[in-house]
Amino acid sequence: MDLHIRRIILFTSNMEAMTAFYRDVIGLKVAGREPGWVDFDAGACHLALHDDGGKPGKRPPKIVFHAKDVAAARGTLVRRGVKMGPVVSATTFDMCNGKDPDGNPFQVSSRK
Repeated sequence: MDLHIRRIILFTSNMEAMTAFYRDVIGLKVAGREPGWVDFDAGACHLALHDDGGKPGKRPPKIVFHAKDVAAARGTLVRRGVKMGPVVSATTFDMCNGKDPDGNPFQVSSRK
């Protein structure tokens, strides 16, 4: 299993202001957009905004690790004692969520 941090997701209910901040103030380049999602190129690790409609700052950021084979990575993590959710397939990638011992969310994803 070869995992690398690919992105950190910030959850927001103010997509327009957050996009403008990270694009225009911080100076990150938009690497991709989907409804409710903006991905910024921040070097080796991307920063993504995810519209969750919730209360800003109340949901912790999510660290996302990249794996070519999400199901295999999930299997390895489960064998190591990690409680993982099911593999979910989106249109162009697979993903699976888990939590570290302190309850911080993380994800394994094949999204580029």
